[in-house]
Amino acid sequence: MIARFLKPVVLLAAVVALAACAPAAPTPAPTAEPLAFVDGLGRAVTLSAPAQRIITLAPSNTEILFAIGAGRQMVGRDELSDFPAAAADVASIGSTFGALNTELIVSLQPDLVLAAEINTPEQVKALEDLGLTVYWLANPTDFAGLYENLKLVGRLTGREAEAEQLAASLEARVAAVLEKTQAVTARPRVFYELDATDPTKPFTVGPGTFMDTLLTLAGGENIGAALSDPYPQISSEELIRQNPDVILLGDAAYGVTAEAVAARPGWEALAAVQANRILAFDDNLVSRPGPRLVDGLETLAKLLHPDLFD
Repeated sequence: MIARFLKPVVLLAAVVALAACAPAAPTPAPTAEPLAFVDGLGRAVTLSAPAQRIITLAPSNTEILFAIGAGRQMVGRDELSDFPAAAADVASIGSTFGALNTELIVSLQPDLVLAAEINTPEQVKALEDLGLTVYWLANPTDFAGLYENLKLVGRLTGREAEAEQLAASLEARVAAVLEKTQAVTARPRVFYELDATDPTKPFTVGPGTFMDTLLTLAGGENIGAALSDPYPQISSEELIRQNPDVILLGDAAYGVTAEAVAARPGWEALAAVQANRILAFDDNLVSRPGPRLVDGLETLAKLLHPDLFD
């Protein structure tokens, strides 16, 4: 299965006590006109002032907030938000898979709950029914969308200048990579392994995914792009037929090693195995649609074309 087991939920009493002891964030005066937005679900969202007590329901949102300097405005985060390290100092509201701990969320008195595509419309409605302001942030489909998301969260939090500066910096880094990779003529064929719980039918990334885009921008050719689903399984037989030049292990964090992959029946015939190009990759860089997507692009380009980045 792609889904991973989650850590235990933090006890309500402990988190409420931490929240009570924490210094209150400064509350800006209401703006002359309310701040009006339309979120990714097409819902009108209004703030009387930039949000100062924010709960995030997804790691990507947590990373965005810290990247634009709004980490200190957070009063709660989902339990999988583990980057940057300072996120651990923010109270956990537990898992966001399934029913939310709405009692705990309400007790933290957020003026904004920042949701993402991993959160369901039903979860958003449950929070709205409790009188909370919720903004559902859609995943970007390209880097331009990432920059716009950063600027949007900057407006929600009163960090417009920081968000604009971050977006410009990330855009320059992407351009620096593309300057090198767009001229590449020999593009290695890449198999990106998401999950090999069944090593005879591992999951990979297919067409239309950001990872497919990243592999292309990094100067590679994603063999999963020929499949029909965004996150399909590929049989060993099909993989051998496709014969990738590089295997990237997005599941390396879960104990999958190059040696174990090379030992799979039939895989010894793959060009990637014969050339010893089975490489570990931190999937968090690309599975969390936040600013570290640019880190992911840079890392992929260096793995696929190390000669360009000596």
